[in-house]
Amino acid sequence: MKMTKNILGLFVCILGLISCTGTKDKDESQLTARYELAKEGAWCWFADPRAIHYENRKGTINKTYIGYIDTHGNIKASQYDFKTGETQEVMVRSWFQPDDHDNPTFLVLPDERVMILYSRHTDEPCFYYRVSEKPGDIKDLGPEFKIPTQRNTTYPSPFILSDDPDHFYLCWRGISWHPTIAKLSLPDEEGKVEMVWGPNQIVQSTASRPYAKYASNGKDKIYMAYTTGHPDPTMPNYLYLNYIDIHSMELKDVTGEVISKVGEELHHVAATQEYKQHHANAVVDDTGLRDWLWQVAIDRNEKPVIAMVRINEDKSSHDYYYARWTGSGWQKTFLTNAGGHFHQSADIEKCYSAGMAVDDQNTNEVYCSVPVSGKYGTVYELVKYTMDEQGELSRTDTLTKDSELNNVRPYIVPNRKKSPLKLTWMYGNYYDWIVSKERPMGFSTAIYTDYKLKREVADLDAGLTHEEANPVKGIKNRRFYLPEPNEFSIFLDLELDTVASGGVLLSLANLTYGVDAETLKPYIQLGDQTYKSNNVLGNSDRWQEEPRSTNGAWYAPVKYTSVLLTVVYHNGELTTYVNGLVDQVVSLKDFKSPEFELGALAREMTLCKIYNRPLNYTEISLLAGE
Repeated sequence: MKMTKNILGLFVCILGLISCTGTKDKDESQLTARYELAKEGAWCWFADPRAIHYENRKGTINKTYIGYIDTHGNIKASQYDFKTGETQEVMVRSWFQPDDHDNPTFLVLPDERVMILYSRHTDEPCFYYRVSEKPGDIKDLGPEFKIPTQRNTTYPSPFILSDDPDHFYLCWRGISWHPTIAKLSLPDEEGKVEMVWGPNQIVQSTASRPYAKYASNGKDKIYMAYTTGHPDPTMPNYLYLNYIDIHSMELKDVTGEVISKVGEELHHVAATQEYKQHHANAVVDDTGLRDWLWQVAIDRNEKPVIAMVRINEDKSSHDYYYARWTGSGWQKTFLTNAGGHFHQSADIEKCYSAGMAVDDQNTNEVYCSVPVSGKYGTVYELVKYTMDEQGELSRTDTLTKDSELNNVRPYIVPNRKKSPLKLTWMYGNYYDWIVSKERPMGFSTAIYTDYKLKREVADLDAGLTHEEANPVKGIKNRRFYLPEPNEFSIFLDLELDTVASGGVLLSLANLTYGVDAETLKPYIQLGDQTYKSNNVLGNSDRWQEEPRSTNGAWYAPVKYTSVLLTVVYHNGELTTYVNGLVDQVVSLKDFKSPEFELGALAREMTLCKIYNRPLNYTEISLLAGE
C-alpha cells in the first residue's frame, strides 16, 4: 500500500511537470528581476527608439541609453557604461511641455556621436535636438538646435541606412496629422543639420489621425505599419503596412508592388473592402473593430512582424495579437486578452492598452502587459509569449509577479547584441498623458529595467575635507577652502533668493557660476568666455494649474526656491549637477582655485561638503537624496 502511494505520488509529480512545461501553460521559472532606473519617468509608444544599445567594433564603447520625460517637464536620458559600470542621468531639456508624447529618441551617428531628438505634442512646427560632443557619451551634450517643419509635429523616429550613409531619415506625425518623412544631412561638427528633401506626407487616410510605427532593414527600406485613424473615434479601424524604398522614394506594399511616389502623389487609404481588393497585401487586418498597434519589427528573413491590439466596440476589452507576413499573406495569432484601459482615470483614453513589445533579435517573442490577480489585487504584470516557426503560440512565461503597482508599456532595447539589459518599462500609477489642473499627477511612473545596474562604490567619508550642516545664514561672500591636489568636488544644499531672478551662486578664482536673470539658465563664466546651460533653474509645475490642452503655450517656469548643486573638477573638466542630474560639462585645462565663495543668489546654506577627489554618480545621487 505504501509503495502504491509512492508510485501514485510519483505519477502525480510527473503529470505536474508535464503540465508546467506544456505549450500554453504559464511558467514562473522565468520571473524577471526588477530594478529601478529612474524614480520619475514615462514615455508614449509612438516615438522610437526611446532606448538603444551601442557597441563599437573597437571595443571602446559599450553603452545603453534610455530616455524619458517626467511630470515636471524634464526630458531626461540615462546612459549605462558596461565597461566601467558607471551610470549617468542627464538633463536633456528642462521646462518642457509635461506630456509623455514628448519622450526623446536616439540616433547614433557614423562618427559615434549620439543625437537626441524630441518635440512638443502636436502644437509646435519643429523638432528639437542635441548632439553629444564626444563619441558615445551623452553626459556632454552640445547646444539645443531646432529642425523647422512648417507643420506641427509629434513622435520623431530617425534612421540611418547603409545605402545612404551621408543622410538620416526622420519619420513623424506631421502634415495634416499624417505620417510624414524627410531626408536630412548628418549633423556637422557644430551639430547643425539641413533639410535635404521633404518633409512630405506619406499617405492620406479617410480618418483624421493615422497612427504609425516604423522600422528599417538598416539598408534601403523603412517599413511603416499604421492605422486608419485613432481607434477612439474610428471604427472600423484597419491596420496597414507599406515600406519606402529610399532609392526611388516609392511607397510599396510588402511584396514590392509600387503604390505611389512619395512627394509626388499622395496615396489614399480607407477602411473599406474596396480598398482591400485593390491593395490586398497592404492590409494587415480588416477587422470591424478598433485596431491599434504597438510595434513593427523585421525578422532575420526581412519579413515584417507586428504587435497589434483589437479593441471592441465599447472599448472595454482589448485583445493582443501577433501578426506576421508569411510570404503569401498576413497571419494573425491571438495572444491574450489585455482587459480594458490600464490607467487610473476611468473617463479618458479607453483605448490605452497596457502595452506590447517585440524583441528585435528574436521576433517570435512578444512581451505584453496583462492584468493578473496577485498579492495586491489585479495588477498589470509582464508576460512573454513565444511563437513557433508556424506562427502559433508555443510558450507563455510569467516575468513579473505580485507587483504592488502596474508594469506597463514594455520596450525591448534594440541593437543590444549580448547586452544583459534587455527589457525596460514603466512602473507605477498613471492618470493622464499630460499634466493639468484636471489631473495634476499626470504620468506618475518610474522607469524599471530587468538588469541591475552596477553602482560605483560609494564612500561619502572618503576624501571629505570639509562639512557644514544645519542652516547657515548670512553666507554672502563666505569663503570655503579647496583641497590640494586640484581635483575636487563641492556639494551644496542651497536656499535661493526668491526675489532675485538671477545672480551669482558661487565663484572660484576667475570662474563664476551663476543664473542669468532673463532666461533663468545657469552659466559658467571664465574670463571673457561664457558657457550657457541648455536648462532653466526651474520646472513646468505651472501646468498643474492650467487646463488640459496642447495649445502651444509656454507657461512661465516655476523657479526653484532651493537647489542641490554639485560641482566636480576632474581630468581637466568641470561638471555641474543640478538636483543630481548632469547639466553642464566644460573643458578647463589646468584650472586651479584655492577657494570658492558663495554669491548673493544663495540665501541660505543647509549643507556643504567638500572633497579632495571626484565624486562618482552613485555618490552624487546619494547626496541628492536618490
